[in-house]
Amino acid sequence: MRFLVDECTGPAVALWLTSLGHEVFSVFDEAAGISDEEVLSKAFDEDMIVITNDKDFGEMIFRERRPHKGVIFLRLGDERSANKIACMQNVLENHAGKLQGRFITISENRVRFA
Repeated sequence: MRFLVDECTGPAVALWLTSLGHEVFSVFDEAAGISDEEVLSKAFDEDMIVITNDKDFGEMIFRERRPHKGVIFLRLGDERSANKIACMQNVLENHAGKLQGRFITISENRVRFA
């Protein structure tokens, strides 16, 4: 799969996904400071699923109707990298075929698809 990991999500998630063989663009490592609009546009143009902790992406997708190839919104109480990775691992193991083109909200206890 192809993922664009937002700056706020951090480099550990990007590194972990890369170690699993996914193609990953890490905003933190490769384009720090770009806007949310640029993140979403780049991901759309390059057929990547965005992984973010930033709720502004929900606004862009649902209110502004911006096109996307998929967004995974990590809405976690525990923002440590290990928890982000554990939650992502659960999603990849159980829902990998349902990520493309969807807005997915992940918490420690729930995965919601929109």
